[in-house]
Amino acid sequence: MAANISYTTDELAQMLKVSKLTIYDLIKKGELQAYRVGRQMRVDAGELEDYKVRSKETPQEIKTADGGQEDKNNTSQIVISGQDGSLDILARHLEKDTVYRPLRSYTGSLDSLIAMYKGETHIVSTHLFDGETLQYNIPYVRKLLVSKPFIVVRFLQREIGFYTAIGNPKNIQDWADLARKDVMLVNREPGAGARVLLDEKLRLAGINRRQVHGYDNEQMSHQDVAAAVAAGKSDVGIGIKQVATSANIQFVPLLTENYDLVMLADKFHLPLADKVLELLQQADFRERLASLGYQIKDIGKIIWQQ
Repeated sequence: MAANISYTTDELAQMLKVSKLTIYDLIKKGELQAYRVGRQMRVDAGELEDYKVRSKETPQEIKTADGGQEDKNNTSQIVISGQDGSLDILARHLEKDTVYRPLRSYTGSLDSLIAMYKGETHIVSTHLFDGETLQYNIPYVRKLLVSKPFIVVRFLQREIGFYTAIGNPKNIQDWADLARKDVMLVNREPGAGARVLLDEKLRLAGINRRQVHGYDNEQMSHQDVAAAVAAGKSDVGIGIKQVATSANIQFVPLLTENYDLVMLADKFHLPLADKVLELLQQADFRERLASLGYQIKDIGKIIWQQ
């Protein structure tokens, strides 16, 4: 029966009495064979038992960004959380130019901030629209990271809008159009920035989400939303322009969103923050992001510090 049992990274961390960061590292290094079910990584029970046998003679030591143990390469392991491809570029540059060894967590903005509060991530990207202040990110970060010192750094600005079929045959132009009976939405998962934006815009427009056909039809990435619209399974979705240009769909621009980085600013994490700020000033890094269509005018600017 053990062959039918598998564990999530949370369950493995609890069973092995280590952090999730250590589990991610073992998976990245190939010492634990994992597979993905949706957005979740799982490890079979048999693989876990094999790992225990293999590791008895060579116990693992990991150095984390908050002062854990050192590994043989004297590198510091960090987790960068967020779904945009620009974060993969950031991770590669950090791994190449610094002592940090990044792991990537493809998690939405809200869940990423919660993970940072719990000490599970080190660099978080966020693009959360607040309908009360009409601001991005700061209202959420201040509430979720209460009592923790942090900095918020401008990373990118991205155009976000509606994905529709080529030619926009149903003429979907505004948030109010999502409540039309002839329009079927494909949504993002709870906690994603696009989902928060939709919920706030519906609230401000006085539209009950039950009026929106397809509201509960969730996909886990901009690419998946674009694919659903391209395949004719939905009439409209919300996503960034970069994805629309690579898919056979129409992009209807709505607004420019701030896509910022959040890092803790205590004595353990400040060296990492300094390295990231230094990297954001490098010409080759900026040129790479600009070549992909991102707006980088204010990249590296500290917009909030607590």
